[in-house]
Amino acid sequence: MTDEVSTLYAKLLGETAVIEWKALERFWAKGDLIWVSPTLDLIAVAEVMAENRGEAFAAWHAEGTVCKLSAEQALDLQTRDPQIWAVVVSPWIVIQEKPAP
Repeated sequence: MTDEVSTLYAKLLGETAVIEWKALERFWAKGDLIWVSPTLDLIAVAEVMAENRGEAFAAWHAEGTVCKLSAEQALDLQTRDPQIWAVVVSPWIVIQEKPAP
């Protein structure tokens, strides 16, 4: 395995930003948010999605570490209003809660 960062990974990392839940609510209502567990690398998940590597995505989905954001999760995010990392992998917005300092 190599420690080199792929060009796509670097591009996605450069497009990742912190965003508030309020700005994401309308995308959740449309079903466009993909939640990533804090145990995974958000950018690595986005890279897999961008490259259409279905097997890796399916494995994460089966583990429950990557999924469409549920109503319960959305309500929790709305209530707590944490900072969220987000990156667009069209047509999806891939999100992960930013760890508290």
